[in-house]
Amino acid sequence: MKEGPIAKKSLDFSVSIISYCEYLDNKRKFIISKQLLRSGTSIGANVYEAQYSESRLDFIHKMKIALKEANETYYWLSLCEKIDGLPIKKEILYEIKEIKLILSKIIVTGKKNLTKD
Repeated sequence: MKEGPIAKKSLDFSVSIISYCEYLDNKRKFIISKQLLRSGTSIGANVYEAQYSESRLDFIHKMKIALKEANETYYWLSLCEKIDGLPIKKEILYEIKEIKLILSKIIVTGKKNLTKD
């Protein structure tokens, strides 16, 4: 199966999150790092899993889980942004916002296509 744009974006985002979490670990922010690492890398895992879904409903469900993880990731990044001494590159915030928009669009389109079947 060909890797779609959201799969590439979510994989690249996971790499960015891993790097940022290593930075958080160096700052001894282990709890935030652990939460962010789990939610941030889970987005891509669910997107990749959706590519091999058993049905259209299963595909939509996995994309919804990816969106939930993206929303949680955005929360943790927003929290880090508010904590002094934890600078975040603006690109990473842009990336997660873009991923959320793409996932939302995929879900809406997928639901529309369900009614056409």
